[in-house]
Amino acid sequence: MKTLKPAERHHLRAAEGWLELGNPAEALAELEQIAAKRLSHPDVLEVSWLLFAQEQNWPACVKTADLLVQQAPERPGGWIHRSFALHELERTEEAFDLLYHVRGSFPDQWVIPYNLACYLAQMGRIHEAAEELASALEVDSNAVKNAASVDPDLEPLRAQLEKLSKK
Repeated sequence: MKTLKPAERHHLRAAEGWLELGNPAEALAELEQIAAKRLSHPDVLEVSWLLFAQEQNWPACVKTADLLVQQAPERPGGWIHRSFALHELERTEEAFDLLYHVRGSFPDQWVIPYNLACYLAQMGRIHEAAEELASALEVDSNAVKNAASVDPDLEPLRAQLEKLSKK
């Protein structure tokens, strides 16, 4: 894998900064300063995915995450990003299947069981969704509680829990 030169790292960090400021055009301008032969570097792919996600260009997100999975399968980001983009494209079952496949490879990542819970809830598999959410809570309860409190994907699970609590 090609390593990034210091100037390219600078452009990458600048792109991240522009994304944090909500300016994808400037982020793209920074990424364009990186040599073409290094665009498949995992760090560049991560930032490229964030850029495409900010633009809600989900097909480009899927392609970028596929490359990230190929280049750095040991990184959870590619797997998580790809499934998230597939879900956004309403390919939730595929998103679930691809992420579930690597669930055990990243036991310290609360986002994986959390996202699986979201996908399962959207597919109407409420009991399984609750189990995955419980797994995510075991990894990082604060992060999960914060995310779950505002996540519309978990609404079917919340509705079911509400029904059960009224019985």
